[in-house]
Amino acid sequence: MTSSSGFGFRDHLGSLTGISFAFIVFIVVSLLSMVPARTAQGSEETSGEAARVMALETLWNQAEVEKDIRALSQLIPDTFIYVDIDGSLRTKSEFLESVKSGTEKPSEIRNESMVAHAYGNTVVVTSVYREKGTVNGKHYSRRGRFTDTWIKMDSGWQCVASQSTLIEK
Repeated sequence: MTSSSGFGFRDHLGSLTGISFAFIVFIVVSLLSMVPARTAQGSEETSGEAARVMALETLWNQAEVEKDIRALSQLIPDTFIYVDIDGSLRTKSEFLESVKSGTEKPSEIRNESMVAHAYGNTVVVTSVYREKGTVNGKHYSRRGRFTDTWIKMDSGWQCVASQSTLIEK
């Protein structure tokens, strides 16, 4: 099927990745907004903002596995700082470059026991994660804990700081 502008169905396939990612974001945020989130006050009530941020954490994992630098870039501001599992510091550009062309190729990243504490326009998320993939062609499996600090900005929620620590198996 061809439109009057001369572009056919195949010409639109390139934009499907962005559309499908946006659709996935919508679905995950919608579903997680119904999940109870523990807040700073210790309430088991659903915190809409905390649930949205937890959905963004799940999308972060998916974007990292898919090496979707554009999606990751939207989740972190230019001032983002990352403390990696080896204690090294990375800026936004260094973090994105490591995801894009690093030797690690995760095939799965999933969060367990995720807890979000809301403090006004700030949400702090802690969780255990499991990651599987390959590094230099060799399989790896790791378990770690992270703490992410999210701030609600004009453009939406962004993670301003992230820290990850490996946990012994």
